[in-house]
Amino acid sequence: MARIARGPAWAVDLTSLTSAEGATLSAMARTLMPHDKLDDAAYALVIRAIDADASKDEKLLKTLREGIANLGPDFARNRESTRIDVLKKFESSPFFQTMRLRTVQILYSSSLAYAYFGYEGEAFSKGGYLLRGFNDLRWLPEVPLEDSGTMPVGGDSRGN
Repeated sequence: MARIARGPAWAVDLTSLTSAEGATLSAMARTLMPHDKLDDAAYALVIRAIDADASKDEKLLKTLREGIANLGPDFARNRESTRIDVLKKFESSPFFQTMRLRTVQILYSSSLAYAYFGYEGEAFSKGGYLLRGFNDLRWLPEVPLEDSGTMPVGGDSRGN
């Protein structure tokens, strides 16, 4: 079971990958989808899920291990610009494509990422966006009421 703590300290118990392999994949995930202030724990969720997948799929585990070996032993410690240069060499590989896809799928569906980006979740169960968040455009000037038109609330589609 994974243990994830808030803040910069986090730990994930890996079942198929070693800690060093997990650190390499975490550095890769952060390089692929860089968000400087997003907690490392969000990236740990990605590695935990990939590790769980690899524990059930020997072919995936082999792909990951070969890809990690190709990145080199110092990949996780390298500067971001160096990591980018290394990753560019493997963009078309199944390893890179798997990591890119799984990082996008897992990272951006986590509650940690939702909180970071200010996403409040789906709105249907809360009555939709029209009266909840639709007009939360604080960066735009207020539109005078006479210029805003009718709102379709409690009536037909014409606002009656």
